[in-house]
Amino acid sequence: MKTIALIERLTRWAGYVGAVLIFPLVSALVYEVFSRYVLGQPTLWAFEVSYMVMGAIFMLGMANALRVGQHVSVDVVSQRFAARTKALVNLVCYLCFLPVLAWLVWELSFYALEAFESNERSGRSAWNPVIWPVFSVWFLGFVLLALQVVAEMLKFLAMLKSPTTGQGEAS
Repeated sequence: MKTIALIERLTRWAGYVGAVLIFPLVSALVYEVFSRYVLGQPTLWAFEVSYMVMGAIFMLGMANALRVGQHVSVDVVSQRFAARTKALVNLVCYLCFLPVLAWLVWELSFYALEAFESNERSGRSAWNPVIWPVFSVWFLGFVLLALQVVAEMLKFLAMLKSPTTGQGEAS
């Protein structure tokens, strides 16, 4: 289905961006350690950069983690279900989770916009950077997660509609 493919391309791309952000994170931390312990001059910005970039990695990666099935799941009971039953249970669970994601996306859009308009600063260090990029990435991460939940629901619906799915197998 084209909708699923488009959503999964977006989440895969976001996952790649998150993965690439490991390099500036590690570079900033290595520079901070060198600057602090070799030069005796700690940076003003390394703490802020590290939590902001780590947050971005997490937020950009969570939809991709769902796409590849890497979120934590407790499937002690559901592993015994037939594929069709498992799809139905997952569909119902995602259907219940989607309004929470919609609310988070809605609220985070306001956080990001207000932080941008007010030029809000972090207040956590002497560097004191603007905070709207962090809130914007949170917003984007949850938009992508909501989209990936929709894609997963569409996959489960397709599985439920398929006449050959779940005939006697437990997957």
